Amino acid sequence: MGFTITVQELKQKMDQGEKVVLIDVREPWEYNIAKIEGAKLIPLGTLGTEYKNIDPNGEIVIHCKMGMRSMDATQFLLQQGFKNVKNLTGGIIAWSQQIDPSVPIY
Repeated sequence: MGFTITVQELKQKMDQGEKVVLIDVREPWEYNIAKIEGAKLIPLGTLGTEYKNIDPNGEIVIHCKMGMRSMDATQFLLQQGFKNVKNLTGGIIAWSQQIDPSVPIY
């Protein structure tokens, strides 16, 4: 599926200084426990109105805890006409396990 990105691919983009719009669709309490640096919090329940504030031309990567809510959010943005949207496979759990162990797993 062309609408996913691995944590390794995301890390590489970030390390290379590519401008990626990283959106976290978890709840605020989850974001307060663990977050990926630079991620913007837009809980899934508010995405229906908040998506208007997202640059439709940006490269957008959406994540949640394990990848289910972010898959819904990715589909929603694609339906709104966004072209470059990817779901982070495995979510913040995969990020913690494979990229940054300082990010707590909850």
